[in-house]
Amino acid sequence: MEDELTLAYDRCRRLHQRHGRTYYLATRLLPAWKRRHVHALYGFTRYADDIVDGMEELPEAERERRLRSWAERFRAGLHGERVDDPLLPAVLHTIAVFGIRLGDFEVFLDSMAMDLTVTRYAAYSDLLSYMEGSAAAIGTMMLPILQPDDPVAARAPARQLGLAFQLTNFIRDVAEDLARGRVYLPQSDLARFGVTDEDLAEAAGAGKASPAIRALIEFEVGRAWSHYSLAAPGIPMLPPGSQTCVRTAFHLYSGILREVEAAGYDVFAGRAAVPRWQRLGMAARCVFTRPGTPVPAGR
Repeated sequence: MEDELTLAYDRCRRLHQRHGRTYYLATRLLPAWKRRHVHALYGFTRYADDIVDGMEELPEAERERRLRSWAERFRAGLHGERVDDPLLPAVLHTIAVFGIRLGDFEVFLDSMAMDLTVTRYAAYSDLLSYMEGSAAAIGTMMLPILQPDDPVAARAPARQLGLAFQLTNFIRDVAEDLARGRVYLPQSDLARFGVTDEDLAEAAGAGKASPAIRALIEFEVGRAWSHYSLAAPGIPMLPPGSQTCVRTAFHLYSGILREVEAAGYDVFAGRAAVPRWQRLGMAARCVFTRPGTPVPAGR
């Protein structure tokens, strides 16, 4: 049984290392005993996402069946049944160790199911409903592992950080999501700047954004910064070991927004990424930042 659990944690770690480079680097700054639990949560969310997005050659009905079947195995494991799965033993163990709220996992799975059928969001409030499960819930899943002094006060900033990270991804990955038939930027925002789905497709094909699209992206970047600003006060609430990790993740992800800004808000000219030397430098500065130091947020 112990070997099975060890293997499950290691599979989650390798999944995290392969697919979540920015987050994985920040996780390396956690106390060693906490890392595998963060890897387990990442493995859970990544595997569900892979069913939805990584198996696009399969019909929608088959992907829906696989997601439902995996969710059922997860729920069976929560009720004490033995599950035959390469990742779930680690996830179930982490939930048990920290008493993580099960409702966060349910709303996450609901959002993953939405990705199978919903490809557009009319307004930002609609997108926020999706991100309630796909982003905010992940922030609160992490809290018991991060161990803030006041979990109630830290909850809202943790949710905001999840939203900030995901909106950053949506901004960076407009072209990639478009190739999957999805537009996460709200349709009301597109209309506000006179942009259509066809305009986005044309920009993706040309590898260059129009002035209207750049204005749209600038608006979305400002919205993402507002989430970072609301998340920043939560970081000094964490104990020193957790604080260094989350502070680093904060700067690494917000660094992607700065790269988008530096590119003139043209997310079609290339995928925005923080250079490796800058990522390492950010991590080093966070290691030597005194615990409790306020996090500067915004442009």
